[in-house]
Amino acid sequence: MSQLVPPHGGKGLTICLLEGAEREAELKKAEGLKKVQISPRVKGDLIMIGIGGFSPLTGFMTKADWKGVCENFLMEDGTFWPVPVCLDVSSADAEAINVGDEIALADGDAIMATMKVTEKYELSAEEKKWECEKVFMGEGTPTAEEFWKIAEEDHPGVQMVAAQKEVNLAGPVKVLSEAEYPTKYAGVYHRPSESRKIFEDRGWSEVAALQLRNPMHRSHEYLCKIAVEVCDGVYIHSLVGNLKPGDIPADVRVKCIDALVKGYFVEKNVVQGGYPLDMRYAGPREGLLHAVFRQNYGCSKMIIGRDHAGVGDFYGMFEAQTIFDKIPCPEGEGKALLCTPLKIDWTFYCYKCDGMASLRTCPHEKQDRVLLSGTMLRKLLSEGGELPDHFGRDEVVAILRKYYEGLTEKVEIKTHKAATGD
Repeated sequence: MSQLVPPHGGKGLTICLLEGAEREAELKKAEGLKKVQISPRVKGDLIMIGIGGFSPLTGFMTKADWKGVCENFLMEDGTFWPVPVCLDVSSADAEAINVGDEIALADGDAIMATMKVTEKYELSAEEKKWECEKVFMGEGTPTAEEFWKIAEEDHPGVQMVAAQKEVNLAGPVKVLSEAEYPTKYAGVYHRPSESRKIFEDRGWSEVAALQLRNPMHRSHEYLCKIAVEVCDGVYIHSLVGNLKPGDIPADVRVKCIDALVKGYFVEKNVVQGGYPLDMRYAGPREGLLHAVFRQNYGCSKMIIGRDHAGVGDFYGMFEAQTIFDKIPCPEGEGKALLCTPLKIDWTFYCYKCDGMASLRTCPHEKQDRVLLSGTMLRKLLSEGGELPDHFGRDEVVAILRKYYEGLTEKVEIKTHKAATGD
């Protein structure tokens, strides 16, 4: 009997990925179906539905689900869910599709899945705007007026919603491909069933997840080591899907994590993994989504530090922690979120303390501290600047310098309050 936290939704892992003869038969059938091209975001969501990472979802959301998730964090059946998971198609495609039809979902020439369409619905410009305000607006821009002054130009999640096609399709899917992830990130990319087996084989029951989209610097290392002290182990779970321009590619980040784990951790207490989503940069809401799918991967704790999943100054520094105290706790087996936050204050290296510390433990002044952030790390390295002592481990910095030296085109990295300590 597993001692790990059960998957979200009360139905176990809802696996929609076909394999073997069943997959071959569905691929053959897909050849005769209408093909719809999907966006990179939908591709990542689709794979997560397929492998059980988005349990209990078995397909894309209805309009009632979309509305309930945006408004109340609840799907129509009362299950907690923080961020819409929808499939958008063009009006032209939608006109050729009827409710009840089966369609093929394609990424270029590759058939990713088949889908039984149970509903199609439009989202007006006003409804998209409402979604953005519900999902992406935080304490950093507390009014809609402040939010919209900068959101359309500076928030990649808002831009993603604005770029969605006119019609959404809902319905269950049969997933036929995990794309490049199992081969490109062999040994790192995990299905939830695989991570759960690793944890069970190690005898773990209390597992903390660290979300990473930046190279792992000293603050991340410290967060992990705090978690190792209070849990059976830590799952360093890195996003290997798409990021925004200027972010560091997944293969480079994986090398950095490898260097840190091998040089600075007791390896039996740490597992590195990767997952295929695109970042939404939804701050607090995305922190909740991270906790939902980490529960499916077998984690009972989600490390939530400063400006989790944030972008720019859209969110309060610790808003992704406090939102966990405000979400609904629906009744019914599996409907509530069981993965709880491991809330950790802003961490940094302090020269006077002569070590890593946090605002809860260090009494010294800002000038005594090396403030650590992935944004500042990327900015300094992209501009060829020198990093302060104790910002990152030498092995990691060497990997990152080599990456930046090989770039022919560089993207300006904007700093913000969470990166500078202002």
